[in-house]
Amino acid sequence: MANQLHLESSPYLLQHASNPIHWVAWSPSVFERAKAEDKIVLISIGYSACHWCHVMEHECFEDEEVANFMNAHFIAVKVDREERPDVDHIYMTAVQLMTQKGGWPLNCFTLPDGRPIYGGTYFPKDQWMHVLRSLVHTYANDRAKALEYAQQVREGIARAELIDAPVSTGPFSEEKAHEMVVRWARSFDTFEGGTNRAPKFPLPNNWKFLMRYALQFDEERIHKHVQLSLDKMAFGGIYDQIGGGFTRYSVDVLWKVPHFEKMLYDNGQLIELYAAAFAQYKTPLYHDVVRQTVAFLVRELKAENGAFYSALDADSEGEEGKFYCWNPEEIRALFPTNSQRVIDYFNINQRGYWEANNYIPLRTQHDHDFAKQQGLDINEWLKEKEQLIDCLLRARSERTRPGLDHKQIVSWNAQLAIGLLRAFQVFSEPEYLLLARGILNWIKQTQWQNRTLLRICTNGQGQIPGFLEDYAHSILAALRFYECSAEREFLEWAIELGHFVEQEFQHPESKMCFFSQEDQTHISRTMELNDNVMPSSNSAMAQAFYELAFYAAKPEWLAAAKQMLQNVYDGMENYSSGYSNWGLLLLEFLAPRTEWHVLTSDKASELVPQIPQPAFISYHQDNACSVAYPKGAISVCSFGACHAPVQRIEEALKYL
Repeated sequence: MANQLHLESSPYLLQHASNPIHWVAWSPSVFERAKAEDKIVLISIGYSACHWCHVMEHECFEDEEVANFMNAHFIAVKVDREERPDVDHIYMTAVQLMTQKGGWPLNCFTLPDGRPIYGGTYFPKDQWMHVLRSLVHTYANDRAKALEYAQQVREGIARAELIDAPVSTGPFSEEKAHEMVVRWARSFDTFEGGTNRAPKFPLPNNWKFLMRYALQFDEERIHKHVQLSLDKMAFGGIYDQIGGGFTRYSVDVLWKVPHFEKMLYDNGQLIELYAAAFAQYKTPLYHDVVRQTVAFLVRELKAENGAFYSALDADSEGEEGKFYCWNPEEIRALFPTNSQRVIDYFNINQRGYWEANNYIPLRTQHDHDFAKQQGLDINEWLKEKEQLIDCLLRARSERTRPGLDHKQIVSWNAQLAIGLLRAFQVFSEPEYLLLARGILNWIKQTQWQNRTLLRICTNGQGQIPGFLEDYAHSILAALRFYECSAEREFLEWAIELGHFVEQEFQHPESKMCFFSQEDQTHISRTMELNDNVMPSSNSAMAQAFYELAFYAAKPEWLAAAKQMLQNVYDGMENYSSGYSNWGLLLLEFLAPRTEWHVLTSDKASELVPQIPQPAFISYHQDNACSVAYPKGAISVCSFGACHAPVQRIEEALKYL
């Protein structure tokens, strides 16, 4: 108990509770203390599954020399970025302004009032000690320079990603979408999928946009690149070939060597992506990915309360990836009669070699091609493969498991619910609907308290008021669940959440939303605009307003969505990957969704999988509809006109 972090519930903060550094958790009192003691503040940000966070902890934060110097001259603050993305967003912006780089661990030094003066990511011990001594010297001997620089950085943070005045609205053009893709395509990796640089992140909203674009404009070249990319990701080491689920990213261009931590937000979004891709391309591999990834999440991250935990660590027994790697000797011992087939299929050979006799399972072929090569009937091979994977899973379960981050985060769980509901729409699998219901019930019954959404649940306790991303994704998940189940309480709750965002987060003029509610402890109130591994909270909220406008019959929400898109419209083509979720909203405005009006909700779960997506689906109880429909009728509306009601969905589909 060398510091105060043993009082915290965050697994990441608890990892540092025995460090000799006098860490404290984030709170407003930190800066009051710093002012009283006239000390520089170190804000050190990471998360429990972060490999390089562990490395820096071992090299620096467990070291007595480092600790003694830091304790004497700094106020040291540890922050779990997953609990406090608002803090992370401010100081990540600062470090990127100062160094043009970012990542985790994130280490930002500030004046006693919280204004940044220096920062970076990972530092080895010698470099870290040099930084510490230099900052102490500058603060003692050239404080005026530090104050001037801090003011410049603060002004930069205030300007970054802040839109406080509306851009004049005009018509959206197909040419904008075309220009986004034309420029983006110059960086496509036409051999390995994705873009032609490393590291490679899955970035699900990128492929959702490109897939929708290819369909909307009949672009065969883009279809092929999407399929190439999804195939390569599913074949690569970034995907757990034995247990299912994706890791955060690949360190190389081949999708081979992963950064081994598994995050809930990645896998929730990738379930949605691969389910949508199966609906489009009917590739069996994509169905396998969805099925295996859901199985992984249920097996390893699902809690008794229906929600899912946050992440699995990259490391076990102090080694990165040890839990996931194999060697040929292990395979031969497990499979004495058919080991070569296992070695060939999972490439436990030179292709899969990583380091120190560790091999990363990966694939190079679709199952039907591998079966043909092996002289096997495809059904015979699929049955054998299932048995092989089951054996490998049992053997792997005897190893020391990676650490579990048992935080439950609202926005990440909502994204998983969206993915599960899309998978339900595509595969008609009742389990997916039940899992999504468990998540939505948890958010609505446990995390929605006194008209405030709590972001985190740890050890059964809700905490930390939610941020814009928590509200936006919860709205979208609730709307999807209403569409799939016809349970109106979730529609009404989504509308209630929309009103809360409008009141507490939205700028009255620009209609953009701040990342957090008003908080006087922050040096700046920021907006998140750029899409990344997750959609930006503003692009997600713009999508939520777009959908809410239909269901709540509120044209002002449609106008807000249009205004938000207009605010970022100019220049989207210069950074297409960073505006891909905004691009999806652009495609929505260019080709509005079909509307399905259903008089009865009795068979919603049977009807929904047959409706082509994207679509609005509304249910009207008997005589509650303004149109005199016959009982059980379905009416399809598109391009501003409603077709005559019909009794069978097959008849309704003819209108499309």
